[in-house]
Amino acid sequence: MSSEDQLIIPIIIAGTAMLLMLGMFIVGFLFFYQRKHNNHLTEKESLKAAFDKELLKTRIEIQEDTLSHISREIHDNITQVLSFVKLNLSMIDQPDEDIKSKLTESRELVAQTINDLRNLSKSMSFEQIEIMGLVKTIEIEAERVNKSGLIIIEIIVEGEVFSLGEQYELVLFRIFQEALNNTLKYSAAKHLKINLQYSIKLFNLTLTDDGVGFSVDEIGNNSGAGLRNMRNRAALIGAEAHIISARGEGCSIKISLNLLKQVLNSDGTPANSFG
Repeated sequence: MSSEDQLIIPIIIAGTAMLLMLGMFIVGFLFFYQRKHNNHLTEKESLKAAFDKELLKTRIEIQEDTLSHISREIHDNITQVLSFVKLNLSMIDQPDEDIKSKLTESRELVAQTINDLRNLSKSMSFEQIEIMGLVKTIEIEAERVNKSGLIIIEIIVEGEVFSLGEQYELVLFRIFQEALNNTLKYSAAKHLKINLQYSIKLFNLTLTDDGVGFSVDEIGNNSGAGLRNMRNRAALIGAEAHIISARGEGCSIKISLNLLKQVLNSDGTPANSFG
């Protein structure tokens, strides 16, 4: 082997090693860059999700403050005025039987209005959930609707009832109210079945009606907003909303709360936090 060949071989080996090192550097740099890029995207998505959750939480808190204010106004002002009207009606002289009958009917209507307004005031207030819990509050609301004759509501409770935490139960009750409102407005249903299932691992709230149903993908803006509100509220407490419906086949709305994923109190129930 000539001296020139002996010089070329080390040069080739050195050049090859440098190319390999350069290739490894480029691959390493691209891998590092891709990893940083993925981390940045993940962090960006996490920040957006956290922002959306806080925004939704703020909106719901504002709604609750507004409802509480309306509740107090109804209770403190409107019902008081109607009570005075009822009292004045009872003090009017009633010589004529026709007038007497009409005054009696008016007093009864005013009394019923006062009662309805008080019930409405309670349903808007956070205190009812706090004092009575989710099941009893839903039962009171269902009884009020049943008395109206608009629809027949049946409630089924499965498992041993325990507190899910005031804030969780408030959100679940607002979802129930939204679903009930949609049913009364759009479904033309005669029956509504409400099922509450309690277990250590999972809580389910299911509302099923026998109404006209709808295509979930083709709903309009009004009812669509109601469904979005339910999904958003469910997401706020880490629950999932499943909505199943078809034209002519009624509608089923199921809210599932995985209790194993929640922050728990010492007694095993979810903590009072949206976090």
